[in-house]
Amino acid sequence: MDIIIILLALFFLMFVAYRGFSVILFAPIAALFAVLLTEPGHVLPFFSGVFMEKMVGFIKLYFPVFLLGAIFGKVIEMSGFAKSITQFVIKLIGPARAMLAIVLVGAILTYGGVSLFVVAFALYPFASELFKLADIPKRLIPGTIALGAFTFTMDAFPGSPQIQNIIPTSFFGTTTWAAPWLGFIGGMFVFTIGMIYLEWRRRQAAAKGEGYGTGHSNEPEKMDSENLPNAFIAILPLILVGVFNKWFTVLIPKYYGKTFDFSAIGMKNVPEIQIPSLAAVWAVEGALIIGIVTVLLFSFKRIKNNFNKGINLSIGGALLATLNTASEYGFGGVIAALPGFTAVNSAMSNTIKDPLINEAVTTTTLAGITGSASGGMSIALATMSETYIAQADKLGIDPEVLHRVASMASGGMDTLPHNGAVITLLAVTGLTHKQAYIDIFAMTIIKTIAVFVIIGLYYGLGIV
Repeated sequence: MDIIIILLALFFLMFVAYRGFSVILFAPIAALFAVLLTEPGHVLPFFSGVFMEKMVGFIKLYFPVFLLGAIFGKVIEMSGFAKSITQFVIKLIGPARAMLAIVLVGAILTYGGVSLFVVAFALYPFASELFKLADIPKRLIPGTIALGAFTFTMDAFPGSPQIQNIIPTSFFGTTTWAAPWLGFIGGMFVFTIGMIYLEWRRRQAAAKGEGYGTGHSNEPEKMDSENLPNAFIAILPLILVGVFNKWFTVLIPKYYGKTFDFSAIGMKNVPEIQIPSLAAVWAVEGALIIGIVTVLLFSFKRIKNNFNKGINLSIGGALLATLNTASEYGFGGVIAALPGFTAVNSAMSNTIKDPLINEAVTTTTLAGITGSASGGMSIALATMSETYIAQADKLGIDPEVLHRVASMASGGMDTLPHNGAVITLLAVTGLTHKQAYIDIFAMTIIKTIAVFVIIGLYYGLGIV
């Protein structure tokens, strides 16, 4: 019965998200509904002591990353840099390869530090125009954008400044560059299989005589390709984000050491900070600031008229993305505290003895439950990371491997129908779950398989 209660809460949250309702409102309702069915007298303590504590803790640690990522993405968009990069890639590989062009641009933007949500908005007009020229069905756009923005550059490629690659650093004392070869190989696996799948879907549609279609909603205006910035200047801020992320990752621990003791500067009531758990977060934040300043230096004239409006929009978007994820994290925290989850977790621990496979299964399961890669992974690692570290230490497993498995597993089953990025992507493209979700789900399956591929490579060949 305890397990059924958890499943009821999960399916309820998935249903309301599928219908377009906000998880900010319904995540706590779903979580407290589960508590009500388990022990009615615990509803209020669970709301304040578990849900709100988890939600606020997530915001405290990661809101600056969401905020800076959204601002960086917005100035990249307003400056015309995103358009310039897109046009350059299209010219380089040709408009006939529309799907590949969109995937590559999405990968460049996300690996360069642009928020996943911003990438969806930035890419859609170009994807629509290219798909019309190539007469590819519009329903394939969400799956194509998802492959470029929500997969290999989000959690697999080493050094990615996305939150899914940052969270494990605070649990394992690693950096965003952890297990570089496993991450690269796993990422290339997702990219290759994902492109094969999308091309198969395109050929299927062409064989049936299905083109872009007509009567679609939310169709963008034709893009203006004139007077765009130089492509090499446009990509410079993305390169600098990557370079400074690496540099700050090395520099910060050397400068501060392992802890920062506030009492040494006369602040006795402030607890000391553990630097290894924050260094990677600070490194990404510093790199994003460098990227924002670089964009402003090169194109302030272009964006100054709409700067205030654009920044306010990006702040609003960052708040929405943060609260969505934090609410789902709070939901997962409540679920993780219930007897049903304890039973499931105990069963998995007894059944799956291998720490890497257990970590992958637990993380991707919780990411699916919460509908959030970052939320699910945070819960999984907060609950189990010490156990994984102890088991890995006995078996001689490098903590970097734990990092990469957790990161990639979080991006496995996270993109179920109630995922915030999925809902946003479908809303932006003017499509419904019924029309386009199947291709996003295919990416979900490919991402999940990739985690077990890298585990096999590690055990079989010792690749890190």
